[in-house]
Amino acid sequence: MIVGIPRETQRLEHRVGLTPFAVASLVRHKHQVVVQHSAGAAAHFTDQDYVAAGAEVVYDAEQVFKRADVVCQVNMLGQEELALVKPGLVICGFHHLAVAPRPVFDELRRRSATLIGYEIIEDEGGDRPILLAMSDLAGQMAIQEAAHLLQITAGGRGVLLGNVPGVPAPTVLILGAGTVGTVAAQRAVSIGASVIVLDADVRKLQRIHQRVHGRIDTAVVNQAQLARLLRIADVVIGAVLIPGGRAPFLVTEDMVRTMRPGSVIVDVSIDQGGCVETSRPTTLDNPTFTAHGVVHYCVPNMSSNISRTASRVLSDAALPYVLAIAGTGLESALQADPGLAAGVYAYKGRLVHKAVASHLHESAELLSDLLERGGDQ
Repeated sequence: MIVGIPRETQRLEHRVGLTPFAVASLVRHKHQVVVQHSAGAAAHFTDQDYVAAGAEVVYDAEQVFKRADVVCQVNMLGQEELALVKPGLVICGFHHLAVAPRPVFDELRRRSATLIGYEIIEDEGGDRPILLAMSDLAGQMAIQEAAHLLQITAGGRGVLLGNVPGVPAPTVLILGAGTVGTVAAQRAVSIGASVIVLDADVRKLQRIHQRVHGRIDTAVVNQAQLARLLRIADVVIGAVLIPGGRAPFLVTEDMVRTMRPGSVIVDVSIDQGGCVETSRPTTLDNPTFTAHGVVHYCVPNMSSNISRTASRVLSDAALPYVLAIAGTGLESALQADPGLAAGVYAYKGRLVHKAVASHLHESAELLSDLLERGGDQ
């Protein structure tokens, strides 16, 4: 099978879908890999690195899409790439269809593409291994960014995100006790912050409490308590996830108005629309804005700023699934691995993911039925 790696077209996207290390593994398994010229340059992987790993480097994206059976990239395809998609192409990446432009999805459906979302692939235990790997990075970066943004020159309150003798520790309020929230809590605790984590799932709160050895406060989220805690928070980390769906607004604009001037919101949920009503997507070269005196950091592809590390983490997590698809074919791989099948948004243009179907006001078809019929009507 031929695996294609195009250069990312989203502005300021510095990551790459597969690294030369993953390419070498695919080549060892007798697969061909086609890489667009300079696809890995922003992550400091050269064309020579890919050639040494056994890939063929081609000049443009058209050659990648024309030849590949499976395309591996980071983000949803851009408008200029849609015309390159051939019938039956398998596209792997973070599609985030719940917030993707409807015309983009409609065009991919018209072209009978199969969309596999890294953010919804599951393992045997029901966890999402690729998303978890990237969420670990996001949790660490959230605290790192918040520490910077609290400084006066970044628009913050002039607070050190740490613990100084004689000065009360700053308060970090984390919304969501999943991977992003857990990692952020661990990082914040390690530098001496006072940490409060809210979630609707008591079991998640129990797990995070154990992970940090009881050094945080946890509570089941409710609106009254959230409103009270927002008034004392120096940092709010939005880490809410609805797999495959849009994140809910937990923090309203009225709540943001009550926060202290110069406090910081890092809305990691912005990939899925954000969990703060005042959030809107920002970019790495203009990452923040201030609303009601509160600094907002809402960069959807925040780990693109650590592109080499992020590309390696993504590639390592995705490689087993790419190998499975390339090794036995798409249908066999999906039938053999229910977790990989759970990662399918659309199969040969047919919508099979319930959350996205509900968002689009459509009905989802059963993937198992389509696999039996090979995707035909």
